[in-house]
Amino acid sequence: MKKHRFYLFLLSIFFLLLLPGVPLQAQEFTFEAVRSFPFPSSLTASAKGSRVAWVFDEQGRRNVYVAEGPAFTPRKLTNYSVDDGQEITSLSLSADGQWVVYVRGGEHGAIWDEGVTVNPLSDPVPPKVQLWSVPFAGGEPRALAEGDDPVISPNSDRVAFVRNGQVWEALLKKTAAAKPLFRARGSISSLEWSPDGKSLAFVSNRGSHAFIGVYTDSNTPIKWIAPSFYKDTSPRWSPDGKRLVFVRTPGTGGAPEAYLEKHHRPWAIWTADVASGEASQLWKAPETLPGSVPSTQGGYNLHWAAQNRIVFLSYQDGWPHLYSMPAAGGEPLLLTKGEFMAEHISLSQDRKWLLFTANTGPDKEDIDRRHIVRVPVDKAAMELLTPGDGLEWSPVLTGDGATVALITATAQRPPLPSVMAFNKGKVKVLAQDLIPASFPQKQLVTPQQVTYKAPDGLTIHAQLFEPKCGAGKKPAIVYVHGGPSRQMLLGWHYSDYYANAYAMNQYLASLGFVVLSVNYRLGIGYGHAFHQPEKAGLTGASEYQDIRAAATWLAKQTQVDASRIGIYGGSYGGYLTALALGRDSDLFAAGVDIHGMSDRSVGRIADLVAPDRYERAPDADLAAKVIWESSPVSSVGTWRSPVLLIHGDDDRNVAFSSSIDLVRRLEAQGVPFETLVLVDDTHHWMRFSNALKAGNATAEFFQRKLFRKGIGQR
Repeated sequence: MKKHRFYLFLLSIFFLLLLPGVPLQAQEFTFEAVRSFPFPSSLTASAKGSRVAWVFDEQGRRNVYVAEGPAFTPRKLTNYSVDDGQEITSLSLSADGQWVVYVRGGEHGAIWDEGVTVNPLSDPVPPKVQLWSVPFAGGEPRALAEGDDPVISPNSDRVAFVRNGQVWEALLKKTAAAKPLFRARGSISSLEWSPDGKSLAFVSNRGSHAFIGVYTDSNTPIKWIAPSFYKDTSPRWSPDGKRLVFVRTPGTGGAPEAYLEKHHRPWAIWTADVASGEASQLWKAPETLPGSVPSTQGGYNLHWAAQNRIVFLSYQDGWPHLYSMPAAGGEPLLLTKGEFMAEHISLSQDRKWLLFTANTGPDKEDIDRRHIVRVPVDKAAMELLTPGDGLEWSPVLTGDGATVALITATAQRPPLPSVMAFNKGKVKVLAQDLIPASFPQKQLVTPQQVTYKAPDGLTIHAQLFEPKCGAGKKPAIVYVHGGPSRQMLLGWHYSDYYANAYAMNQYLASLGFVVLSVNYRLGIGYGHAFHQPEKAGLTGASEYQDIRAAATWLAKQTQVDASRIGIYGGSYGGYLTALALGRDSDLFAAGVDIHGMSDRSVGRIADLVAPDRYERAPDADLAAKVIWESSPVSSVGTWRSPVLLIHGDDDRNVAFSSSIDLVRRLEAQGVPFETLVLVDDTHHWMRFSNALKAGNATAEFFQRKLFRKGIGQR
């Protein structure tokens, strides 16, 4: 009898698991476990020797690590032990490798107030944004001054930095207080030491225009380089220190252009003689849409390379590629031919090689990965250094030219600093012992590359996360990245924000959800036409069709319950999530909008329809209407699906007021919503504990809404 009852019990459990809305697999790991990995960033190398440094974010505790060849044994150099939200940026090594300099504080991924203090602990005395130095050999870090954007002199004895828009100087080998170096009108940026360390080039931004200046000493007037009615930026020194190369773009002004049309954004490369200040145009970008100012990582990526060649990046052939040309002038040479993008570009210390990250390789899936490539500055002879199904990025060549330092990951193993011989060889992964024992590496799934067609015929790439559980219809979730100039990958991401999203997608899959991460138009990695599509964003939100098509594709999959499809995303992904819930509540059963934009007409309409001038854009009224209709708030009237809204109230990318406005509209419309406010935190969850709160709240919301029986019948 007991055995009979036991079999009945097992049978009842079996049938219970077959019921719709019940997860087929118990949770195997926590969100905290899959987010516990150390995340490396800011990898850099000294100009001499084999010394490298990077930053590790270990569950909110950010510290500087260093290593030196040939062993490259990682060593923790600082000891910040609290999850306090204070990031470490501008990490650099002195040329002689003796000093490490960094900035602690602020939020340097922000759109505004990036150098303003962040205080997610709500301390009564807020922390400062400060420059610090510490000997590579070890010792106590020393606060140099409040400031930002440090550049170490080639002589390794001092640091120039920006404070309140002006240039200051601090000494590395002495404890003297930092002092102003010089003052100039405008806001100063883009500091560049001359090769001999005796002069400093900089940009003085004066609003409608910008000049390049050269400071020498307190007794010599600032030399202004070919001042004009344009905006000059990105100054780079020639190896002999006698000339500069820079980029020139138009100044502010001219007749208003049609807002809803695309226009070429002109730019040109100029060279100048420093002694006389005289300059001439070296090259002008083609007057086409792809020939416009490049908008991928690093922008122009301008360098004065060996053999007196100028290196830069351009989208002119439809892909962001590297070009090289003689400093005396001539036709640019395409160094990186092919249908892929170049990013994370660095120039070797001898200026003979470019190392970069590219989404290319022998596998068709490499378009959704990253690998390391090198190319000489004077010929189109690029070589792929790291083929395979892993992901690699941020390459730098050590000062001795022997070793490439890089960051590597796989679909399962999180990002870690690594090294490999420049003459090719096996990659050595560093600091694997810092991955916590609780990290569920063996339980993570390998996302599958998926493509589908949008209604207008455009091919869209995505990554499918399939749960490791039995048969039966499962709830599904569409993940929408932010940016929008981003690309999600077939493994861990090079951005901490999107590594967090990748961990979230893995966690949702472990809970029994089918997750589709969508690389919609406006994103990078698939060429200029995909990155800069027609009628997208504020000019019509054409990218939303890619999101709707993702849910339609999911609904046709045999393992998916079409009545239980959710959607979530952050920032621009939050905006598209809200747009989906407002326009298609019949398709999307629930959603999580993380600091998304709700009314995109705010702050834009006045300049269009009533600018403080006689002229206005010829399509101003129509543009205002299109901007409104491209905003989620215009569709609140048809919004019925429940939503969770998450926002930090010190957000410097999307104003907290955007979510306030949406809450009031949803409340008035009677739409079911829940909220999570993270007080004093920003757009990037500077505290690890807040990232956990947001992630756990997202998963718990979807479990309640999509695992509940009958959610399809509202």
